[in-house]
Amino acid sequence: MPHPLLGLPPADATAGSPRAAASLRTQRARVAQVALQAALRIDPTFAERHDELALRRILRDEDRHIEQLARALETGEERFVTDYGEHIVPVYRRRGIRMNDYATILAGLREADAKPDAMGGRELARLVFRDHPYALRQSGEKDTLAALTRADLAGFYAAHYAARDAVVAMIGDVSRQRAELIAEQLTQGLPKAAALQPALPPVAALSDPVVRELEHPSAQAHIYLGAPGVKRSDADYFPLWVGNYILGGGGFNSRLTAEVREKRGLSYSVYSYFSPYEQLGTFQVGLQTRKDQADEALRVTRATLAQFIAEGPTAKELEGAKQNIVGGFPLRIDSNRKILDYLAVIGFYRLPLDYLEQFPAQVQAVTAEQIREAFARRIDPDKMVTVIVGGAHAK
Repeated sequence: MPHPLLGLPPADATAGSPRAAASLRTQRARVAQVALQAALRIDPTFAERHDELALRRILRDEDRHIEQLARALETGEERFVTDYGEHIVPVYRRRGIRMNDYATILAGLREADAKPDAMGGRELARLVFRDHPYALRQSGEKDTLAALTRADLAGFYAAHYAARDAVVAMIGDVSRQRAELIAEQLTQGLPKAAALQPALPPVAALSDPVVRELEHPSAQAHIYLGAPGVKRSDADYFPLWVGNYILGGGGFNSRLTAEVREKRGLSYSVYSYFSPYEQLGTFQVGLQTRKDQADEALRVTRATLAQFIAEGPTAKELEGAKQNIVGGFPLRIDSNRKILDYLAVIGFYRLPLDYLEQFPAQVQAVTAEQIREAFARRIDPDKMVTVIVGGAHAK
């Protein structure tokens, strides 16, 4: 069954003010994908329960559903009804913003601000990205949310949701020609292009180490280390992906788990990961430990990271990582839903259309020296942000 992709690549200009750019580009990437899923009756729970059977059944009525979706995207209507139930389009309400919407969002923000993991993640992003839009959390802030009006949302939608910026991802028994017609029909009511916006600025490197300790009455200390990491389009992407699996992304197979948990019993879990964006995303290491062990756990984590950056992986570690990543790859694409998500990413970041087919070969081609060099270029262990929430020394 073919998996056609129509990618209408985003404009070079990033929508919104520089401070709003990061969350907006994510919204743009998803809106057409969510819309088409709704038009074809594929919401997350429905896809899990019916998958390809649902696709075959709905193809009989797809024109009517797509027409409803296109109208909703054009007008900003929130809901539309099909024979299979009511669907929600993630755009502004026609009749204004309800007070319980404010209350729900504000309650969520207050709850997040009281949790040590949310506190740590937010502070880490603020210190790693500083004045960059990536420092903002997508859910907003309590002190600015109440000032939003319906006119703000409607104006933002009209200015930034444009056909040229849409990425429409499809999967199913549909030809390329039919896929293009569906994409055109979905986006025909949108402006052809968004207003010119400031380009997303680059992320500046850290010039000095930063350590921040936050008070919290949690039973354990939550420790986070971070720095700007990698772009989605960087040539170092696969060496860093494979290398991070060895360092802290491979669960019980990772070096951090071996050093921090298995050998010393300092933490139940410890991890690391890269979040690649259009500009440099986050490289992050995280763990939880007893407050009286926080200093030792942090010392071991930093030493393990520094050694990995200096020396790279062993041949045995690299071979095991490749086997696990390539062997587990089919599970990443074992449903229409998962493939559709990948297609949206391919379109949004303008990756090669054969990205999924080439993924195993790209992993197999990575060498230990490439990993060492990539980590040395990207991560300076002496210039990282460290955030400790609930540690013994918090003031």
